[in-house]
Amino acid sequence: MKNLSLILNVVLFIAVAILYGLHFSGGGSTQDEIDEKIEMEVERKSKNLPIAYVNIDSLLANYTYFTDAAQRLEQRRGKLETELQNRARGLESEIQNFQQTAGGMTMSQARAKEEELMQKQQNLQRYQQNIGQELSMEEMKVNNELYENVADYLKNYGKRQNFQVVLTYSRGSGVLYANDSLDITSEVVRALNRIYAGGEADEEAAEEFVKELEQEAKEEEQN
Repeated sequence: MKNLSLILNVVLFIAVAILYGLHFSGGGSTQDEIDEKIEMEVERKSKNLPIAYVNIDSLLANYTYFTDAAQRLEQRRGKLETELQNRARGLESEIQNFQQTAGGMTMSQARAKEEELMQKQQNLQRYQQNIGQELSMEEMKVNNELYENVADYLKNYGKRQNFQVVLTYSRGSGVLYANDSLDITSEVVRALNRIYAGGEADEEAAEEFVKELEQEAKEEEQN
């Protein structure tokens, strides 16, 4: 929290310093020119700040692990819902058949059949609750693995890049604007996909690929 506060103070200091300099040296500059100079200067100096962000919406849309897991969950949900519907239709058919034939049964037979149908209805309700809990647990497992995959990678990546903070950015996250120069989503997604595709057996190759991405990022900064 102290590091984040320090970073925010640095950004504010840069903006104030720029305004101060423009006030005494801008002469007849228009407000639009001043705003443009401020934006350019903040963008230039923000590149040196030890902070970056990942666009979570873009990551979820392009991270193969998550898209594969989401597809498997959707298939699993469809299969369970189909099974539930089949059981419900079977029970409904039994109830209708009982209503049609109850007149020919003795009281004890009718009572026994009613109890049997009530038990089946309760079993169906329990089954519905169970599959709902099962799907929720599977979704939670995927979300936990997703968080661990991204967090573990960013922990090492952030240390190598000397980042103090790596934030998540998404619509409705409370961040109204984030400079594109701080966006590391693309290289993070590429690295995560390479690691996911290679698996543990290809861990060294994945690490080499990550280093290549970091070298590319350094070259882009120099240019």
